[in-house]
Amino acid sequence: MTELTTIDQNNYAAMAKMMGIAKEGGSKPKSSSLARLRINHSPVMGTAEVNGKNVNVEVIEGGTYKLEIPDGPIYYASSVKVRAFIQRFMYKRFVMGNAKTPNRFIKSLMTDDAKMESDLKDNDGGFNCGKPAGYIQDFKALPEKLQDLIKQIKRVRVVLGTVELIDPVNEKGEPVEVDVTPFIWEIDNRDAFKLVGDVFTKLAKMERLPPMHTFLANTNERKMPNGSSFFVPVVSLDVTKTIDLNQEDQVMFGDFVSWIDNYNSYIVNSWAEKVNSKLEDGDDEIIDDLVDIEIEEEVA
Repeated sequence: MTELTTIDQNNYAAMAKMMGIAKEGGSKPKSSSLARLRINHSPVMGTAEVNGKNVNVEVIEGGTYKLEIPDGPIYYASSVKVRAFIQRFMYKRFVMGNAKTPNRFIKSLMTDDAKMESDLKDNDGGFNCGKPAGYIQDFKALPEKLQDLIKQIKRVRVVLGTVELIDPVNEKGEPVEVDVTPFIWEIDNRDAFKLVGDVFTKLAKMERLPPMHTFLANTNERKMPNGSSFFVPVVSLDVTKTIDLNQEDQVMFGDFVSWIDNYNSYIVNSWAEKVNSKLEDGDDEIIDDLVDIEIEEEVA
């Protein structure tokens, strides 16, 4: 069945599911590119001439947002105004490379289910980037190797929408003009996941669709035991102004839906390629995993 690609302000239930906030208010890419929004935790260094010598100086402080334009420049801003259209959820795991293989990410399918109750295929031929299915009642009882693996797996809130950088600068710290830009933001820090999620929860409880409002995002510094710092978003949702959705918004929403469909198709194809490769190599472990999954589905 073809998914809706038109925003209907008068049909909250259907649109809330499409935009990934259907369960927020209750109780318990290969064919196109999007700019990527991130928090830049470390200062950006540059050079300046002091007494006739070039010295390293901090041109952009840590804790700023950076917007990475595909095949283009990177822009920075201390504050951003976000208009979210869609949110999704996925798993992600970073795999350190070695002399023979580069660093890489294992990523799962994107889902609109915030509880992530079903297994999600990943681009490594497995599910959930290696996280066991279901609720883990006693984490400490798991083998230490499996505990270490699970700790590496991030639950990610994916936000797609448009972003306006407030007083943006380039990598040299020079003021620039940047248009409102379609973007994707993969939020994998646990605190940031909840802080940004509170925006969607509030909108869901008010039965407001995400693109009808904007939220301002700054950052707050958090100290770690070793003395290092990292930053989390500080978000402020503006519900005093409602944005009327126009035809351009409808087109953009359809583009975001297509982007997610293309991304998920890529993950499914990668999953199938990995599984077929392992089957051809006679990998008994992957065969056993697939048999177990099929048995569980039949019993259910």
